Amino acid sequence: MTFLFALAVAAQIHPVADIDTIVRDGIRAGVFPGAVVVVGTGDAVLFAKGYGHMTWSAETETPSPDATLYDLASLTKVVATTPAVMVLVDRGSLDLDRPVGSYLDDFVGEGKETVTVRHLLEHTSGLRAFLPLNTLAGDAAAARRLVVTEQIRWPVGSRTVYSDLNAMLLGWIVESASGLEFAEFLAREVFQPLGMDDTQFRLTVEERSRAAPINVWRSHVIRGVVHDQNAERLDGVSGHAGLFSTGLDLAQYARLYLDESGATGGGRLLRSETVELFTRRRAKNRGYGWEMRDTTTADNAGELMSARAFGHGGFTGTSLWIDPELNVFVILLTNRVFAPRTRRSISKLKEIRGLVADAAVRMAERSCRLSGSAAC
Repeated sequence: MTFLFALAVAAQIHPVADIDTIVRDGIRAGVFPGAVVVVGTGDAVLFAKGYGHMTWSAETETPSPDATLYDLASLTKVVATTPAVMVLVDRGSLDLDRPVGSYLDDFVGEGKETVTVRHLLEHTSGLRAFLPLNTLAGDAAAARRLVVTEQIRWPVGSRTVYSDLNAMLLGWIVESASGLEFAEFLAREVFQPLGMDDTQFRLTVEERSRAAPINVWRSHVIRGVVHDQNAERLDGVSGHAGLFSTGLDLAQYARLYLDESGATGGGRLLRSETVELFTRRRAKNRGYGWEMRDTTTADNAGELMSARAFGHGGFTGTSLWIDPELNVFVILLTNRVFAPRTRRSISKLKEIRGLVADAAVRMAERSCRLSGSAAC
């Protein structure tokens, strides 16, 4: 029985048993040593559980949904950068159609005057996908100069190319529009209102002991420092990567998109019109910042989520998917970059994400039926 076929068979049992079997089979297959899964709706967290161990040693602790800190990698783009932009758009402090150069005066060069904030969110800016800042720049200031002065590679709006540079620029635009440092703005205006007390950049030495390991160097386990080398060169704070969070903190964030109260304990953090604008399907299965569910594959978001589902993944092995039509979210956090014991671990993880997403949909549907709600 192949790895994928075994997982697909497992996914026909019961939602909780499905998730248990799927994730444990992923561990046995060497895709990741441990994981956290959280499933919920706009009303409640339905399921939160840790699996496996922090490393491949059974003597290390099992990850915890409320305590283990994961390096979110590119999930930073949608858990930090995108909501920061949304808050500023809501307040009228940031205009999506203003040129980037009106916020960052050193963003100049041939054709760059036509690049807008919207282009950065759509990944249609004409900028390349990546720059090796860790080798090209000696410090954060030099790294920033390289990104801001980077020239566009093709006509603005002519193609969609997912680019870390776009997200870096958005982080600096947030600083320009708000007058606050990026991390400070997020803590004050996004994370604190949502009760995301464990979500932050740059962990303290004490907090690092709670982080899922990302590497081994000369027999020493590396944990609590950012995996992305460009984020590290930017002193650990960037719009594209660098954020750490827990499963239950991310559940608080996911509920923002499903709970009419905004999950803030008071008024909504974001207007529903802004949420709809940013999570509307556009070219190449993208919203603004978010990925939209690719209905041609079961990878990442499975087969049962609706075409309205949106989410994102991170290179370290993290993912978040939200379906406003089915009122469900699913979070899968792993440290698959820690000494994977299988080839193509990211490809296999995408398959596992899809199977877990399908189990999450079945769990939400079952919960709705048991509640007796007429909406089911």
